[in-house]
Amino acid sequence: MRVLVVEDEAPLAEAVARGLRREGMAVDLAFDGPSGQEKSSITRYDVVVLDRDLPGMSGDELCADIVASGATTRVIMLTASGTLEDKVDGLSRGADDYLAKPFDFPELVARVRALARRASPAVPPLLRAGDVALDPARRTVQRADAPIELTRKEFGVLEVLMGAGGAVVSSEELLERVWDENADPFTTTVRVTVMTLRKKLGEPGVIETVVGAGYRVPAAG
Repeated sequence: MRVLVVEDEAPLAEAVARGLRREGMAVDLAFDGPSGQEKSSITRYDVVVLDRDLPGMSGDELCADIVASGATTRVIMLTASGTLEDKVDGLSRGADDYLAKPFDFPELVARVRALARRASPAVPPLLRAGDVALDPARRTVQRADAPIELTRKEFGVLEVLMGAGGAVVSSEELLERVWDENADPFTTTVRVTVMTLRKKLGEPGVIETVVGAGYRVPAAG
């Protein structure tokens, strides 16, 4: 899951990003409206966590810009005011959800996950490929009912591949969906992560390499 946090209070933005990353999300940061607009226009985010009061360009304007672009990105708006009038106003500008500051972090995580499910094509609550089962909500993977311990990136790669319904996923898309903007586009990190993931999943192999195109996990028959 790829998330953009647009918040001008740097300590809050960084704390939110750290927390979301611990939940296995790839998170980028922007500290003003214009940089948030630039990043959202370049990268396909599942969810944008958007402060309403931003320098340079208001959160309302940025939200309207994201909606007008036709992107499937979902927007949760943060604000210091939790009045019903402000909530209605924010939702009327195209926001998908609204959360007043201060907020409980577990609630933000739950809302971001719910919005991400709406941003992507519907997938089953439990992903299966052969005897491999992945539970996105509980963040667990089992093979033949035996648990498999994965790193956050390994889990993210497997989740994207299994959620693709048998389609080929390129290394570039995996890098965009699972890592954040700090990832080197010329790195071998995707290949290395897939290699370690294959070792942990064991035999018979689950992840296929499609030469010149990427990777795929055949859909369950």
